[in-house]
Amino acid sequence: MDYRLTPPEEILETTVQHLPLSKSISARALLLNTITRNAQAVDPTRVADCFDTRVLASALALRSGVADCADCGTAARFLTAFYAGTEGVDITLDGSERLRRRPIAPLVEALRSLGADIEYAGADGCLPLHIRGRQLAGGTVRLDASASSQFASALALMAPTMAAPLVIDLGGEIPSMPYLLMTLRMLANRGVEWERQGYAFHIANTPCRPAQIEAEGDWSAAAFWYAIAGVSAGWVTLPQLRLPSLQGDAVLSEIGERFGVITAEADDGPGVELSATPDIWSRLDMDMADYPDLVAPLAVTAALIGVPFVFSGVANLRHKESDRLAALVEELDRIGIVATASADTLQWEGERRPVKQLPVFDSHNDHRIAMAFAPVALFVPGIIIRHAEVVEKSYPHFWDDLAAAGFTVEEVTTASQS
Repeated sequence: MDYRLTPPEEILETTVQHLPLSKSISARALLLNTITRNAQAVDPTRVADCFDTRVLASALALRSGVADCADCGTAARFLTAFYAGTEGVDITLDGSERLRRRPIAPLVEALRSLGADIEYAGADGCLPLHIRGRQLAGGTVRLDASASSQFASALALMAPTMAAPLVIDLGGEIPSMPYLLMTLRMLANRGVEWERQGYAFHIANTPCRPAQIEAEGDWSAAAFWYAIAGVSAGWVTLPQLRLPSLQGDAVLSEIGERFGVITAEADDGPGVELSATPDIWSRLDMDMADYPDLVAPLAVTAALIGVPFVFSGVANLRHKESDRLAALVEELDRIGIVATASADTLQWEGERRPVKQLPVFDSHNDHRIAMAFAPVALFVPGIIIRHAEVVEKSYPHFWDDLAAAGFTVEEVTTASQS
């Protein structure tokens, strides 16, 4: 479906009611809960309810047949390791055409070195995979995780089931390192000890014990509300967020000030309150390797408030639900922002071109692209977001929360988009 967005008539002031729980924490909790063999170890009401977590939860119950991950990269990577290390599994792991093009070979090779029985059921290096589960040996594995930290997290999550302790040697820096550290801290919460020696992570093969995770709002999803607060200079309360947080994207509470958003802990309970400040940086030059999910909302926000930017370390955004760098360049052009993307950099130096028609943004089947361009409605009333339903992947109630904040969210047909 396509939505036309019109901004609030008054200054924006809202409390966001449906910010999802952390998808990253939830995915790890679901897998750890399964290998702990305690279905009540995590209260299901405290796990994110979105397309990605539903796909993963359903697939974790399978032991044979075909597991379809659709567009969910997290599920594909976590399940590859889970099925490979679970005795009695005989399953084909598959996904959408886009997911079939996303990298999986480094994880497969690492698992094979640990004794996994995995065959490519199609093109080498890609889904689908035919996996016959067995206990993995453990030991030392050299892993190329340059494309995704989820390769390392997938191995780490299965360490408690292995015959010997696991050592993951990354050989250097990887993107999204905070997500691997999240995984390791969640393992520690279940009694699995680990230590870091340079770029090598030593993880015990101690069985997991049941644990109750703390409900925590998703900081990646909160980025879109930071964008709205920054562009509108309004007030936004996010009661679901926590500081400090397991999530690396909580760095937003610091980054926000660079584009005019101050974060304060809520006075009346858990959560944060966002308000405006006129002290905006003149440009943003940032290494985003650890925070790739923030790039889309930050890029759109910076463009709307006229702050040039260079975001480096973002090569892995080429391999998300869309080629996110190409998508951002294409969609920013619809509002006259002439941005460029290289192998691992997204950049805008302030160049603009005239815009002669109302922007109609393509979501590129990417939830973060769809949400990132919503704040444009504050400057250009009546913009259209095509295929807006893709937000179901991570933030099913985003458009409901936007409407509750005073935006008009109107479904439109193709014929009415002129």
